[in-house]
Amino acid sequence: MARSILLPDKNFYKIGEVAEIVGVKPHALRYWESEFAALRPKKTRGSHRMYSQQDVELAMLIRQLLHDEGYTVAGARRKIRAMGRHTRASAPEPRAAREVGLRAELLGLRQQLEVLLNRLDAARDDEASEAPTRVRVHGVVSKAVLVQQGARARRS
Repeated sequence: MARSILLPDKNFYKIGEVAEIVGVKPHALRYWESEFAALRPKKTRGSHRMYSQQDVELAMLIRQLLHDEGYTVAGARRKIRAMGRHTRASAPEPRAAREVGLRAELLGLRQQLEVLLNRLDAARDDEASEAPTRVRVHGVVSKAVLVQQGARARRS
């Protein structure tokens, strides 16, 4: 089974996909768009947000700064400006790219595990639907008899 190491080979991602990859809810991404000038996804005619891979990496960096490192929004904005990531044309942050790759790999593994679990459930259901095996008891042996037989076996 091949594991996905990077994001799927797509030009754009929907907000739900990005929210799952980054690990936040879509409303957080919409809020971040208003606070961070570099996070500007394209919008379709129907006003659906379409994020590029660079947008996904920036969103992951923002999440790291806000959630993992404890920055405020203003502090994260200053940190991103100091990194040179405050414009859309800036290069991706290596840490964010690594985080995006790891997160995508974990999501891929999770999907594979769900497939395997569904297969196991289906196999268990198939076994349960088969006719049960019948067992015939010919007699009952007491514990004392089993102990005596064990003692005889040890002597011989």
